[in-house]
Amino acid sequence: MPDEPLDFLPNQALIVQVEAVRGPVEAMEESVLNWLTVNAIESPTVPTDLADQHDHYLYGCPTKDVPE
Repeated sequence: MPDEPLDFLPNQALIVQVEAVRGPVEAMEESVLNWLTVNAIESPTVPTDLADQHDHYLYGCPTKDVPE
């Protein structure tokens, strides 16, 4: 995750290079849950059942019957 905001257009194609961290790794200043809460968005393109059907959207598994 970048330390500063990046100036990219929405939906812009990017090339990302992943490298191993050398040396000691600093502890995270905030929890992942806190980051998700701060960065969560409402979007008409995000399925409303994403939490229940994440395996379907990620891996193409059949959808699960979820009680309403």
